[in-house]
Amino acid sequence: MVNLSILRGGFFLKSEQIPASQRQNRTKEHLKQALIELVKEKGYHSVTVKNIVDYASYNRSTFYTHYLDKNELAGDLLVSMLRGLEVSVGRPYVPGHKVYTAKLDAPSFNIVSYIYKNRNFFELINYDDTLPGLHTGFPQTILKIYEEQFIFETINNTPVNMDYFKRYTAYGFYGLLQNWIQSGFRETQEKFIEEAIDLTKTHIYSFKYIGQN
Repeated sequence: MVNLSILRGGFFLKSEQIPASQRQNRTKEHLKQALIELVKEKGYHSVTVKNIVDYASYNRSTFYTHYLDKNELAGDLLVSMLRGLEVSVGRPYVPGHKVYTAKLDAPSFNIVSYIYKNRNFFELINYDDTLPGLHTGFPQTILKIYEEQFIFETINNTPVNMDYFKRYTAYGFYGLLQNWIQSGFRETQEKFIEEAIDLTKTHIYSFKYIGQN
């Protein structure tokens, strides 16, 4: 097998010099990216393991070192991306610190930057024959974020059923994200976040980020 070299810190390192865990992660990422592209091209149910390894320039034995089958690869891809979505939300906030929506700015919506950065994956929602669980898992993850990571204060402390409020707000935000993705990210990140902030101010006065369980 040809030794791949990587330029790092001014030195070329052969693949054998790269830690095994790093090589494994890199291989998994290549397989995941291959699956994404093939789903867009063929539809999930038409993709085979052979298609994946051919696209990623690996052999079957390499694939089966990491995954039992295509479904396990798809599950790993879905879980890792949605987990990343959850983690991205809290990065701008200090746990327990109250944030007033009147002072929200672009970094406050780091989730939007995460989606745009990983748009190649999130574009998969545009396809009917896509990763199993994506069409339900994506909005459910948004709801989970609202339910578990934030405490909201309504405008003028208007009393509401907070469970309903979080569902209403979460699925409304998901609808905006879905439309943005389906439009091919027609609006810039900055414009999308600006519109989301303006809408947030209409029904949320402040919130606290309480972190992840």
